[in-house]
Amino acid sequence: MSYKAFLSHSKVSKEDQEFYDLKNKAAEYYRSNGVPQKIENVLNEMFWQKPDDINGYLANYFSRLSYTPVISKITGKEVFDARGLTAVQTEVYCIIRNEEKMVCSAVMSGPSDGLADGVEESGEAFSNSNQQHLSITTALKWIREHLSPMLHGFNPTDQTNADKLLSDFFMERYLEHKDSLNIKEEDELRNESVSEALPQATPTPAPAKDKKGGDKGKKGNSTEKPLPPAETPVPRLPGATAVGVVSLAVAKTAARLRGEPFYRHITSVRATQVQSEMHLPLPMITILSCGKNSVGKLNLLEEVILMPSSAQRVIGMGLELQCEMRRVLNGSAYKAGPIGVSDEGALQVGFERPEQALDLVTDACANLELPLGSDLCLAINCAAHGLMDYSRGKYEVMSGFHKSPDELVDMYEGLINKYPAITSLIDPFRKEDVDQWERLASVIGQSCCLIADTASNLCPRWSEAKLLPPGVSRVIIRHQSDMTISDLIQSIAEQKETMLDAASGDTSIVDLAVGSGVSFLKLGGLRGGERMDKYNRLMAIEEELEQEEILGAKGKKQHLSDVFETPEAAVTL
Repeated sequence: MSYKAFLSHSKVSKEDQEFYDLKNKAAEYYRSNGVPQKIENVLNEMFWQKPDDINGYLANYFSRLSYTPVISKITGKEVFDARGLTAVQTEVYCIIRNEEKMVCSAVMSGPSDGLADGVEESGEAFSNSNQQHLSITTALKWIREHLSPMLHGFNPTDQTNADKLLSDFFMERYLEHKDSLNIKEEDELRNESVSEALPQATPTPAPAKDKKGGDKGKKGNSTEKPLPPAETPVPRLPGATAVGVVSLAVAKTAARLRGEPFYRHITSVRATQVQSEMHLPLPMITILSCGKNSVGKLNLLEEVILMPSSAQRVIGMGLELQCEMRRVLNGSAYKAGPIGVSDEGALQVGFERPEQALDLVTDACANLELPLGSDLCLAINCAAHGLMDYSRGKYEVMSGFHKSPDELVDMYEGLINKYPAITSLIDPFRKEDVDQWERLASVIGQSCCLIADTASNLCPRWSEAKLLPPGVSRVIIRHQSDMTISDLIQSIAEQKETMLDAASGDTSIVDLAVGSGVSFLKLGGLRGGERMDKYNRLMAIEEELEQEEILGAKGKKQHLSDVFETPEAAVTL
């Protein structure tokens, strides 16, 4: 007689019956999920391996069988970045082995959020408190009310689909914003039509001009080509930071869950096939700043940048060069203004003429026997969009000294001929001065390349893409606040040779540069903890790739870690 039949013919308490039924349910539950078989397998394996840490072995075995972690929630809060600007920090929580854990966080600040690109040209400050507050509060609201519920239960390793959800959400917000602007514009046009319908006084006809004098005036004006007006700035939607920072946080979370470096995860997002070798971007080091914020008259040289042909000891050479320039400036040969440190972490010196700054760099390189003009070249960030005096229609290259766009072409040609180490000009004109871009490109030929930074006018995804100025061969790309990781990778892939500006953000921007395959990385000067952390991160990645023997042929001759081998390199600037 079976035990079940025995129970049916005997008197059993209610509690015993319930316990028996519960045991049957438990056994069925374990059998249906394969628990007995899995326990038997791990016990057999563990017996033969005899690990020292039995519990650790069991934990590792069953963790491999656990469900894939999914996002449970995303939180956001307002913080301040290294520049003292408000930023958005997000934290991604995931369900990992039945527990909710905070996996990773990301911070992103967008100085142009809620403002228009190019507001510096119109004299407005990026730090407008009302606009910044609106942007931050909108971004936090989007994260709390929309993005966190939308990504709940989502696999963070699926970056492509996560970015598509974020892009679609942002497009919906843009269309809503556009509809509200259209309604506002229709109301304004309606009010204008009403005001025009009111009777108005007949204007008094102007006296006729002298025919001879009028002809002369017309002839004189025809010889002067008017200055192209500045393009209408492309507005950025308040709250756009939510899209960029959540995309970045999700990507960092996926890398953390996979237990791989962030740059390797970005590489896998960019290319589905495993990369047999990887290349490091060459660092662009800002060594001197003589722009509008310097104390001297010179405005034109916003940044003098060291550009190596390879990365061998380039950081060490940059440190030695800055020390030597400071030593030369302290001598009697140069009569420069006070020596400071720019926001980019470079020496900031007040000069009267561009030749003084370039002579300083040339002499310092000669003293150190650095190969300026061969292995080391110079790039000049002119930042010309901030030098235009619209009342005169000329660029104020030096305080009180203006040059027309055509005269500026001649000035650049003279500097390049005198200093052949200059191989790149960044934003030599406003993007609207198309004729001068074209003329300068034809004048300098192959001796110097033109790089577009602000002039590249990287538009938001909803606006119509605009052509680059003629003659531009390279583009500097930034991780804009409204760009997802997929958007950034696509923007880099669309250019033949790209440079990524890593002035803002944390060290993850270096991993983004390595993983996305950019050619150059603009990190700023060799001063400041945040910037040096990025240089150190680049050296750490190089060391990892060398140990794994996947550093590409171009990178094998690079040795970023060969830095502080001389006493001069460790001198505090």
